[in-house]
Amino acid sequence: MTRIDLHSHSSVSDGTDTPAEVLGYAVTAGLDVLALTDHDTVGGIAEAAEHVPPGFVLVPGMELSCAFAGSSVHLVSYLFDPEAPGLAAELRRVRSDRASRAEEMVAKLRALGVDVSWERVLRIAGAGHDEYADANTIGRPHLARAIVEAGAARDVQDAFDRWIGSGGPAYAARYALDPVRAVGLVRAAGGVCSLAHPGRAEGALNGAVPVDLVERMVAAGLGGIEADHPSHNRAQTKEWRGVAADLGVVVTGSSDDHGSLTGHRLGCRTTAPEAFEELVAPATGAALIRG
Repeated sequence: MTRIDLHSHSSVSDGTDTPAEVLGYAVTAGLDVLALTDHDTVGGIAEAAEHVPPGFVLVPGMELSCAFAGSSVHLVSYLFDPEAPGLAAELRRVRSDRASRAEEMVAKLRALGVDVSWERVLRIAGAGHDEYADANTIGRPHLARAIVEAGAARDVQDAFDRWIGSGGPAYAARYALDPVRAVGLVRAAGGVCSLAHPGRAEGALNGAVPVDLVERMVAAGLGGIEADHPSHNRAQTKEWRGVAADLGVVVTGSSDDHGSLTGHRLGCRTTAPEAFEELVAPATGAALIRG
């Protein structure tokens, strides 16, 4: 049976492995199809495409940052044209604000006595000052790793819990898209999308994306719901599978792998082949990359 994982991250955003290495791990995990979905960028797709083995399929994608009612909502997007004017402009704004926000959090940490430097965060993120517009995106996991290196947290999760999680003493907000508008931008760029880990909406929503918001996203063109996700327990998976059925969209399953940060878990959740075919059928913005 074809094994499909539709959500993964590389070092171009907040994963620990290069796009080429992610492809290698995917093959080792026995996958046949992998979507590379770095945060707010397709900067790793070209490198990944050079390492697609025979018989393997790479799905160009990204995880798009959205926000609603003070909480983060993520949209896993596929097969769009990254140069489509509306989407491209918003991506530049999102990536720029990611860098500004991280720099603000570094300043807060230093004021709190945590010896973290902006230069070190940039090195961990794998990007220089001038690269954020078009390539790597910086995220809180990069900052968390710097906090751990500075001895101010035991591990990445502790850095979030103690310092930079929502409501933490060094937390700073950033620009993100309205989820309904984001779906429209992806669809206008010829892409398709699935709502990422809907049971894990960090912030004021306290852990779940409101179903009425999902209904409006479906009306705007949302094609799937990532019900099968490692952060969902059995009850959440069942609940979101039911929501997907009620709204007439497909269920996607994904590892949301971030390399060593998540234990190299590619393939721990997968998407049914028929659901994948239905999800990507309307896409016109980009093509699957076949080895």
